[in-house]
Amino acid sequence: MFSKQTILLLGAGVLLLAVVAAAASSPAPHTKWHQLQGYTFDKYRKEFSKVYDHHEYLLRKSIFEERLASIMAHNSDPTKTWKQGVNHLTDRTDGEMNVLYGYIPSMNKQSKGTPLAASPINVKDLPTEVDWRTKGVVTAVKDQGMCGSCWAFGAVESLESMHAIATGQLTVLSEQQVLDCTPNPEECGGTGGCRGGTAELAYDKLKEIGGLSTEWTYPYISYFGKDFPCQKNSSNFRPKVKISDYVVLPENKQDPILEAVATKGPLVISVDASRWSTYESGVFDGCNQNQPDINHAVLLVGYGEDSQHGPYWLVRNSWSPTWGDAGYIKLRREKESEIRCGIDITPEHGTGCKGGPPTVKVCGTCGILYDVCYPIVAL
Repeated sequence: MFSKQTILLLGAGVLLLAVVAAAASSPAPHTKWHQLQGYTFDKYRKEFSKVYDHHEYLLRKSIFEERLASIMAHNSDPTKTWKQGVNHLTDRTDGEMNVLYGYIPSMNKQSKGTPLAASPINVKDLPTEVDWRTKGVVTAVKDQGMCGSCWAFGAVESLESMHAIATGQLTVLSEQQVLDCTPNPEECGGTGGCRGGTAELAYDKLKEIGGLSTEWTYPYISYFGKDFPCQKNSSNFRPKVKISDYVVLPENKQDPILEAVATKGPLVISVDASRWSTYESGVFDGCNQNQPDINHAVLLVGYGEDSQHGPYWLVRNSWSPTWGDAGYIKLRREKESEIRCGIDITPEHGTGCKGGPPTVKVCGTCGILYDVCYPIVAL
């Protein structure tokens, strides 16, 4: 006979295996943008397994129908270089969407990482296309849920890939440990946990406490937005991967980012994702370039050129594989001479670090060139 404790542990293990297996599998096909004619809220509810009481049903239906009308209008515009579609986020309120961001870069750059030394870069020597997924060093797309943990997901996903590149072993690592064990007294990117932080904070802490555990031993439990205490003194904490340092790339410079993602691996980047929720395919160029609002951390896994819409950055999100192009988005990549910049006038949305400047200059589509870093694995 198994003890009650053993049964509980076995049950937790089965649940974890199921969650990880689901995350690693390809998303079930759902209605695409060109199939939306005649699409209804009831079809949407069934497709995405939505269950509401009567009052919430009416609210969600109203939100959905307004979004669907906007999606259809966008897709009928032949000048657009990307398509919008429905996904599990289509009936969420603006407030619920704001929870997903949880990141504003540290405005006064209180980072202990190593700045990338300036050196001549000849981008013509770089590959014309890079996609680290084809090398088997990128884990399956994840889902941060209703926690503003994108900063932890970005930091961990880059470390997963850098570790795989260095060792040949692709290991799923723990976002929960980063959330639980990374205090944020200076309020850089938020107030910590599900309420925001930065990848730089995460890497500083991982250097200090000895490394990062795997997802198997320290699983993600903040999906619904609840914070938890650090389990450093429990059996959950079993560091698997260590870092010796991290590199901070020059601010708003494109060539160093091209070189780093081509030669080093996937990078943590910060972006304005305010208008991403309905993205489905194509090369996105829909951010407010004059007044971007940097609010989200994601992973840059490569770049390429679309035969119809031109150069792009390949970016991985953490909103599940049902969002976007199987969890990814292509952002317009501009020529060096055509890079657009804007001023983020609302750093208080994420507060930055205490005492940071009231505005910051950010460049590239959705501010992609502003704040970029990557970890160095300790072997």
